[in-house]
Amino acid sequence: MQGQMCWLSAFGKDGEKILHLKTSPQEHWKPYTAFGNLMIPDYRIPGGSKGYATYQKLLKSGWELVSSQVEEEKRK
Repeated sequence: MQGQMCWLSAFGKDGEKILHLKTSPQEHWKPYTAFGNLMIPDYRIPGGSKGYATYQKLLKSGWELVSSQVEEEKRK
């Protein structure tokens, strides 16, 4: 496994979901913007998901997508 990706709220449970990453299971989730070496610029689409371009790149590279629902339950 290369790393893990998850769509989590940016600010609290009701915030807009953005891509979060971790490079090993024991790490905490961090926004994709914290990984300058991995992220690529977002698509210029009004209302588009923040991190979707990076998500596509990492998914093709073998990264695992983790359920947002499961991770948000863990945060409670």
